[in-house]
Amino acid sequence: QVQVIESGGGLVQAGGSLRLSCIASGRTFSAFALGWFRQAPGKEREFVAAIRWRGGKIDYSESVKGRFTISGDNARNTCYLQMNNLKPEDTAVYYCAANPDQYGSTWYYDALGQGTQVTVSS
Repeated sequence: QVQVIESGGGLVQAGGSLRLSCIASGRTFSAFALGWFRQAPGKEREFVAAIRWRGGKIDYSESVKGRFTISGDNARNTCYLQMNNLKPEDTAVYYCAANPDQYGSTWYYDALGQGTQVTVSS
């Protein structure tokens, strides 16, 4: 099983930037992708971004496209989420996900980290 740990959350003003980091451990040879989900208070967890090691395919949710950039290093089992032009509606707990994958319109994952809080003030 793959475990993931994320870091880098914090408080930022609207329009600011933050960078989240994630590192995977455990059975990393079975990992084919890393990604990010988020959950705002009172809302369901939602997909944010994912990067697949084979082919480097990247996906973003429409709400973050053009503002967030996901990157990663397969050899180091790490993944980053650069978040620019942050908005108050981006406030949420952000979770790193191991092996995110999409079936139809639904995203699944093998494991989630404990989460890191991102708060964007207006």
